[in-house]
Amino acid sequence: MKLIILSAPSGAGKSTIINALMQKGLKLEFSISACNRAPRTGEKHAVDYYFLSTKEFQSKIKQDAFIEWEEVYENHYYGTLKSELERVENRGNHMIFDIDIAGGLNLKKQFGEQALALFIMPPSVEELERRLRNRATDSEENILKRVAKAEKEMAQSKLFDKIIINENIDQAINDTEKVIREFLIQ
Repeated sequence: MKLIILSAPSGAGKSTIINALMQKGLKLEFSISACNRAPRTGEKHAVDYYFLSTKEFQSKIKQDAFIEWEEVYENHYYGTLKSELERVENRGNHMIFDIDIAGGLNLKKQFGEQALALFIMPPSVEELERRLRNRATDSEENILKRVAKAEKEMAQSKLFDKIIINENIDQAINDTEKVIREFLIQ
C-alpha cells in the first residue's frame, strides 16, 4: 500500500481534487480523519470524519491510537487513527489523505518513499480568501484566521515532494492525477 498525501491551506481545493481523483480508477481510498469539532451541514460520522469529543480524542492520544495528530488550532484536534491504515490495507487499496500541512509532513517523515506528499497551492492569498468567503461555511473570524495561517503554510510548500498550483481546478486535477499515476507504478 502507498500513501498519497494532499495538504493545502483551507480553501485551496484539495477536497475537490480528492473527490475527482476517487473517480479515476486509481484504487485510492480516502483516509477518514478524526477531529473534535462539530460536523458541518451534511457531514456524517465515519464518512467525512470520525467526530470525537475532546475527551475521546485525548483518550485516544493516551492510548497511542493515532499515526499522527495535531492541535491545529487551540483545542481543535485532528488526527489519523492507526485503524484507518489497517482498514484500507486490508481492502488492497492505496490511501489518500486530505490533511493539514504539519500532519502531511509528519506522515511523509514516517513513511518516506512509501508516501507521496503533494502541496495544493492557491494562485494567491487573495484568491484563497475569495474562495473561503464564497463557500460560506466559516465566520469572519475563522476566515481571517485561516487566511493568516495560509500565508505561513504556503511558505512550507517547498518541503513537499511536488507543488500543484490550483488556478484552474480541471488542470489541477489532471496534474495531480498524472503525478499520482507515476508514483503508483514505481
